[in-house]
Amino acid sequence: MFLPKYPDNPTPPPAHIHAPATTDPAPVRRSLPSVSIDKNTVAVVLVGGVVLTALLAAVAVTAISVAVAAVVLRSMLRDHNRR
Repeated sequence: MFLPKYPDNPTPPPAHIHAPATTDPAPVRRSLPSVSIDKNTVAVVLVGGVVLTALLAAVAVTAISVAVAAVVLRSMLRDHNRR
């Protein structure tokens, strides 16, 4: 009942026939234009990155200190209103 039934005379799978390779020439690789980077450019990019990182850190510290001040003021006002 649970045994598979195989056909008596199985047919072979169809044979795949590959097309002959064409003789197309290999695509020509074009070189990229040369870009010269000056030491001053690298220095400007590094200084700009440092300045932007410092500004981001200053904004983050300011946001944290404003949040802490808001929590402290809220708790002080809550205690004042209860009295």
